[in-house]
Amino acid sequence: MFLFRQQAAATDGVSNDSSSILAVRFKTTEKTVYKQALAEYIASSYAEPPEAYRDDLRVLDELREAATASFDANSNVLKRNIRYFGQLSFILSKFPADVNIPFVWHNAFVPDVNASCQDLYFERAAVLFNIGAIYSQLGSREGQSDNDSLNRAFSYFQQAAGVFRHLQQKIVGECRTQLTTDMSAYMLTMLENLMLCQAQECVWHRSVLSQMKDENIARIATCVADLYESTVQSASHGSLANTVPQGWIEHLKVKHLYFRAEAQMRKSMDCLATSQYGEEVARLQAAQEYCSQISELVANDQRWSKQLRAAVLEMVKAQSELVNSNCSRAEHDNDVIYLEPVPAATSLPNISPYKLAQSKAPEVILNPGKFLGSEDLGPPLFKGLVPFVIHQAASLYEDRKEQLVNKDLVSAIDELTADCESVLNSLNLPHALEAIQKPIGLPPSILVGADEIRSEGGFIGIKRLLEAAIASNAKATEQLDAAESALNEEAREDQRVRQSVRDERRSSRVESSELTNKFRAEIAKYRDVVQRARESDATIKGQVDTWAKFFALLGSPRDEIERQVPSTTANPITDPHHSQIVGRLQQYMDEISLMKRERIKSVEKLKRIAGEDDITPALNEEMQRLAAQSATPILQFELHQFEDLFAQQLDKYMTWRKYIEEEKEAQAELLDSVREANQAFLVARSNHPLLQQREKALSNLETAIKRYREASFNLHDGARFYTSLEAELLKLKNGCADFAMARHLDALELMGVSQGETPVDLAETPEQTNATSQPSAPPNLVWDPTMPLKYRTP
Repeated sequence: MFLFRQQAAATDGVSNDSSSILAVRFKTTEKTVYKQALAEYIASSYAEPPEAYRDDLRVLDELREAATASFDANSNVLKRNIRYFGQLSFILSKFPADVNIPFVWHNAFVPDVNASCQDLYFERAAVLFNIGAIYSQLGSREGQSDNDSLNRAFSYFQQAAGVFRHLQQKIVGECRTQLTTDMSAYMLTMLENLMLCQAQECVWHRSVLSQMKDENIARIATCVADLYESTVQSASHGSLANTVPQGWIEHLKVKHLYFRAEAQMRKSMDCLATSQYGEEVARLQAAQEYCSQISELVANDQRWSKQLRAAVLEMVKAQSELVNSNCSRAEHDNDVIYLEPVPAATSLPNISPYKLAQSKAPEVILNPGKFLGSEDLGPPLFKGLVPFVIHQAASLYEDRKEQLVNKDLVSAIDELTADCESVLNSLNLPHALEAIQKPIGLPPSILVGADEIRSEGGFIGIKRLLEAAIASNAKATEQLDAAESALNEEAREDQRVRQSVRDERRSSRVESSELTNKFRAEIAKYRDVVQRARESDATIKGQVDTWAKFFALLGSPRDEIERQVPSTTANPITDPHHSQIVGRLQQYMDEISLMKRERIKSVEKLKRIAGEDDITPALNEEMQRLAAQSATPILQFELHQFEDLFAQQLDKYMTWRKYIEEEKEAQAELLDSVREANQAFLVARSNHPLLQQREKALSNLETAIKRYREASFNLHDGARFYTSLEAELLKLKNGCADFAMARHLDALELMGVSQGETPVDLAETPEQTNATSQPSAPPNLVWDPTMPLKYRTP
């Protein structure tokens, strides 16, 4: 890297005193490689073997090394950077910008400052900056004494201006990191203006060499001055104070005044040729004023003479001598011969500028895709990889399909089934039917639930879980109390220390309240957590108490549960009409069961269709269609281009909306029939008290099983919560105790008491201490971090 910086400094032309042209320095970088990161990404995201792209990975690393290994401004370095830039533009359509490759680029004008990030857009922007710098270097190396050299310099500076303009308007905005100031919008605008200044200056040199009319030379010089004035304004922005190279501001201001004077002097020559002697004098006097401003700037501030290049000082000196000579001659001739009035400088007509310099980035920079496969950029790398946006589109489609299938369709079906269950529960079905059809014994659902409850310990098991939760909550409260007690004891000791110590040592001791804010905030936060947990435990306890006798029964053996449930065997329903009513209701319940099973199958089918729905082939076809319409292989796809395809692919699921509507109508009709049949059923069993008792008992047992499961789940979840909370509170309590002990030792030191001595109770007078003192065992000064600190109180 340091070698890179030396090369850049040696070739940027900034310190070349023999030139009156400025060149842009290169950005330097650190070594990095693509191979490993891109290979891993290809394997993980594209599910392709990275070995298939071994050559592409090697070439890409070679391109970066070739582009950044040398900063000598020549055509070969320029070609290498352009090729690397073009390939970067192409692979950005294949990989995400943040593909886990670190890039570090230093500020071109403040090399000690750098930006580092994992961003391919940032890498491309830095490379393009150096391409602009190379064009500026090439332009600064051309001579100014022949038309061919001036034409080449003019072209280089225009291309440099175009590159910086393209960088500022299109490339930098895509970067996803904080850039160094050399690539800020203000700096890039300034560099573009500078390159345009120097391109227009080449036009001026060429016009002088070609001996164009003085009027046209004046117009060209006016444009040069205008451009330098704009450059001075952009370079003077506050954010660039530490970025614009030393001496550049002075150079730009002098060049601005120089070409103002040049324009006036050339216009005076045109006035002389057209016999406008009074205006000639006025123009020369205006030119003389500009020369005087330059002389004053250089004479009044030695920094100017040191910062300005020798070539610029020579230009200024020669111009000043010529202007003064011409002005003396013109004033003499007008005073002696022509006697024309000399107009005021403010009344002189403006010289209209004639601009030829334009920002013209090379086409290979603006549209690199057109040159892939050519000698300029070479064959496109990773051509076989599907563009990254296709993967994004596939992911977006999956998200939308997931939303439609699971959140809309499946949820709607589940909601229908839940509504059906709710209606049946309100009618106490199928429990009421089971009470008749199975006059003795227990339904399978209750038998399974009872077995589950027995396996978990029954009522005793749930009670133990509840007691453990209550005990854990109490322990958590004790830990918080211990932590707070340690802080309170420390605060009281701190107050006693402050009352006893009066010298400067008191002011150096920070008050407890300033040090314990964080601890007390944590204690308050956890007290709120423990309180809410206590309320939750109380709710569960109320539920367990309410259903205690049912939990106890369900934990009993099966025969005991059966004995507790009323039987209708001694008084069965024998009326044929009643049997017909029961049969009709059972038929409807069977239809509901069939409907639920069919829905389960339909949901499984829907999920299977969604799982097999792969939009990738369709996306590839759409990509090929769009590529065929594009004039460049660098395909700048946007996700919105696939919206029509998404809609077409998702349309296949619209038939399921119709299915849901049909299910909704069928369920409503079936539930109406169930309500009607259940009403007749209620009338038929109204004179059978044992049947109603059995039905109620079975319903209560079903509900009790649900409540037991809820309480068991909540208590097991609470046990995990309390385990985690206990570790956090122990850490907090120990932290408070450690803090209190540290402050206690600091208090002893402040009072001049060693750790082996008995602490002095600062709240008691010596008389009180002597009067109450009794022989006692030596104090135990071994600190137990699990116990709160105890100090004697007044």
